[in-house]
Amino acid sequence: MAYGEAGAIHLLRPPDVCRQVGLGRSSIFQLLDLGRFPAPNKLGARAVAWLQSDVDAWIESKATI
Repeated sequence: MAYGEAGAIHLLRPPDVCRQVGLGRSSIFQLLDLGRFPAPNKLGARAVAWLQSDVDAWIESKATI
């Protein structure tokens, strides 16, 4: 599947998530520990990434408050 193609899966690394949601890394991980932020996917022993769709859904849920 080509990058940017409709239906493609996009992964966001922590710096990308921070920029997109406007929170710092520690704030994101605090929300994660509280169950108030989507869980990341493990890419390796020390690497995680979030699905773009999960982050977008979280942002939309905050916009409706």
